[in-house]
Amino acid sequence: MPEQRERHTRTATKSAASKRSASKAGGPEDAARRACRGLRRLIGHRAEGVSAVRRTEEGWRVHVDVLEVPRIPDTTSLLATYEVELDGKGELSQYRRIRRYRRGASDD
Repeated sequence: MPEQRERHTRTATKSAASKRSASKAGGPEDAARRACRGLRRLIGHRAEGVSAVRRTEEGWRVHVDVLEVPRIPDTTSLLATYEVELDGKGELSQYRRIRRYRRGASDD
């Protein structure tokens, strides 16, 4: 019996480890979080939200909306959308600003 318990414990430990390593690769939610954190470290603006997440051959492409110029009233603040590329390991490989707009403006 003790051998069975030990074997079961080792199997459960291996299973938990494989689940952890699979979650490190992450899905769209993890990619969005990583993109927001990485972009904030680089440009210093906090993320307002994520407007798109797409899987690519190399990793992930995430559109992150950030507040660039806060103003009063808030509807006149300037926001920007950045396209962030993450590699297969979830590391930020590149980014670029693709749009800048006023908070009160609508898409046409």
